[in-house]
Amino acid sequence: MKKVLVIRLSAIGDVAMTVPVISSLSKAYPDTEITFVSQKFATGFMKYIPRVKMFEVDLKGRHKGFLGIFRLYFDLKKLGKFNLVADLHDVIRSKIIRFLFSLSFTKISVIDKGRKEKHNLTKIDGKVLRQLNTSVNRYAKVFYDGGYTFDVEFDYLFTKSPLAENITSITGQIDNKWIGIAPFAKHKGKIYPLESMEKVIDLLSAKKNIKVFLFGGGAYEKEILEGWAKRFPNTVSLAGKLSIEDELKVISNLEVLVSMDSANMHLASLVNTCVVSIWGATHPFAGFYGWNQNPRHALQINLPCRPCSIYGNKDCFRKDYACLNLITPNDVVSKINDEIIA
Repeated sequence: MKKVLVIRLSAIGDVAMTVPVISSLSKAYPDTEITFVSQKFATGFMKYIPRVKMFEVDLKGRHKGFLGIFRLYFDLKKLGKFNLVADLHDVIRSKIIRFLFSLSFTKISVIDKGRKEKHNLTKIDGKVLRQLNTSVNRYAKVFYDGGYTFDVEFDYLFTKSPLAENITSITGQIDNKWIGIAPFAKHKGKIYPLESMEKVIDLLSAKKNIKVFLFGGGAYEKEILEGWAKRFPNTVSLAGKLSIEDELKVISNLEVLVSMDSANMHLASLVNTCVVSIWGATHPFAGFYGWNQNPRHALQINLPCRPCSIYGNKDCFRKDYACLNLITPNDVVSKINDEIIA
């Protein structure tokens, strides 16, 4: 059996976007064993792909720092000889790992992140506004360059998953329409104003046939989401209560998930759940749109300065975040009602 080593260490959304490619590779090459190197969270969805073995990186312990990179390399070497090392990350850690493997004449293939064209997409002056290659296609090309050819054909990991008692004890049974809201992202340029999202929850939770579930993580997000859950009827915060795998199962039972340009959009895509995505400083043209999501479900304001950032981490050029503030709560609710659950 041939063996392929795949490296993509973070973040959750980026790892989730590898799933359609890894699943397609597994189907096309049943004689190939895939070792996926990432953090523990990736196990929640890689476990559903045949012939994929997870190698969990311990970035806070054994594999931390410069010496940890060498420990990681030697730990991976113990797994046997690989026919290909596919670097889907191209960061310092993965560059060193692939270099060390190349010393033993292992075939290496590396992602092209398209940095120059992304820079041109986000320039304020002389912007080149066009659809760039998607992350999924960029990941697939790494394997094509490594000698593995296949079509990316992926529907979902699972859909409408049964919910175990540990989940229903929090969510309750499905007796109405479930709508999810994931209001946070890593950077300010991707976060819909919280006061506006609060109004969205107010409008949705007032409907008796709808139950709203709030997704987030970390102490700050948890505090806000739990406050909303207490304030609004038919609203439940899941922050910090479920594993990623169990959150995926809940998401698979939603009618729709309202999400930023963030990991939750990609998680929903893995379980065939429709996403109404809200875009601010970033843009679907950068190639990070959810797998098989309908482009009509993206909410965005056309401004000459958009997109100004690939990751949403730059200060607003206009100083007013009009790209987000001009999207009204009624716009969000109307998109849900008119196109998805009407």
